Amino acid sequence: MTETKTMRIGLSIRYLGYHIAAWRHPDVPSDGAIQFEYFLDSAKRAEAEALDMVFFADGLGVRSNDDPPGSLARDMKNAELEPLTLLGALAACTERIGLVATASTTYNEPFHIARKYASLDHISKGRAGWNVVTSWSEQEAWNFGRDTHLGYDERYDRAAEFVDVVKALWSSWEPDAFVRDKASGVFYDSAKLHTPHHKGPHFKVRGPLNSAWTPQGRPIIVQAGASEQGREIAAKSADVIYSSGFSLTKAKAYYDDVKARLEKYGRRPEDLLIMPGLTIYVGKTREEAQAKFDQLQDLIDPLMGLSLLYNAFGDLSAYDLDAPFPEVQPRGTKSLGENLIALAKEKQMSIREMYKHMAAGNSGGYVLGTAEDIVDHMETWFRAGAADGFNICPPIMPGGMDDLSTFILPELRRRGLFRTEYEAKTLRGNLGLRPLAYGE
Repeated sequence: MTETKTMRIGLSIRYLGYHIAAWRHPDVPSDGAIQFEYFLDSAKRAEAEALDMVFFADGLGVRSNDDPPGSLARDMKNAELEPLTLLGALAACTERIGLVATASTTYNEPFHIARKYASLDHISKGRAGWNVVTSWSEQEAWNFGRDTHLGYDERYDRAAEFVDVVKALWSSWEPDAFVRDKASGVFYDSAKLHTPHHKGPHFKVRGPLNSAWTPQGRPIIVQAGASEQGREIAAKSADVIYSSGFSLTKAKAYYDDVKARLEKYGRRPEDLLIMPGLTIYVGKTREEAQAKFDQLQDLIDPLMGLSLLYNAFGDLSAYDLDAPFPEVQPRGTKSLGENLIALAKEKQMSIREMYKHMAAGNSGGYVLGTAEDIVDHMETWFRAGAADGFNICPPIMPGGMDDLSTFILPELRRRGLFRTEYEAKTLRGNLGLRPLAYGE
């Protein structure tokens, strides 16, 4: 049984949806990813349903190669709004929903991140969250004066120190440091200023942060890594984990492993929420859900589909897409390729069927069916202690939010698994996390 009584639900609204052919759907505005009004509409719809947060993943560049040739020109993931700028605008137009965005520890500096997210927390009156990631692509390295990406261990060592520095900067001022006493002329109590003076392997940051203790104490920290180093960063500092969930058994093992690590950092299991990403295809009937699914699957350009397989197998464009999956050797991440080959043999899949399988959940987990089918899945994971809630990754937007409102949320509420209205004014409060003491 999970520690929370009701689920926490976030909405991922990057791009135009999480299906690679979303932009080709007749109900999707193909230029939405660069339109503020598109995101504002989704955020307001989510807030009207009392969702915990909207979530924006991010990358610092176009992270795909043109493999096979012609695929990149068919990819919608190449023009989008910078998420912190976007969230600042959304903060002024919303009141209760949490606002979470990714920022890389590889190609930023701690002071920048501390200041920007503290400002967002003040502007939103306590609704900001930072999703901590280490950038992974060569394309991002090329945008920051590097020919190659930082090594794996260096990235994570830097990330761990980065988070510590940001937290120290956020604690530069005690909550009541700014007295602003006009009569005495004292603006702040100097005894309540704590300059970090950080010196470490990757960063030298004097501080203090030119901000104040924020409405949440500090912005919510979200973490999205499953590696050993990522799990330690999450156990030490994160409030929420945005995880990948493909099977209940693996999700439960991940959940138990990370929660067990909290004690050594003086934290309790309920101090960290684990919210797997989930893509849903829902209808009044299973046949209707299948029709929605099939419509999107049929919109996948073959070159885009082949690009999903390229890293694992190289260029497969010379093969018959509808013949049995060819006998090819995996490349790149060998375990991924081997797993896909095993799946192809087990289910007698063609190349086309394989790339459609990968596209359905944007390489993440997905569920198809009626509201009852999908909520059964969610409740099973929740009750089994494999999730504290879910980060919903709709295949298309804004239609994916409509599906939540029409089908999923009413069924969750009928079972007493989700709120009808917000309980608090801050993201921390609505997530059911305890208030922070100074310095945490």
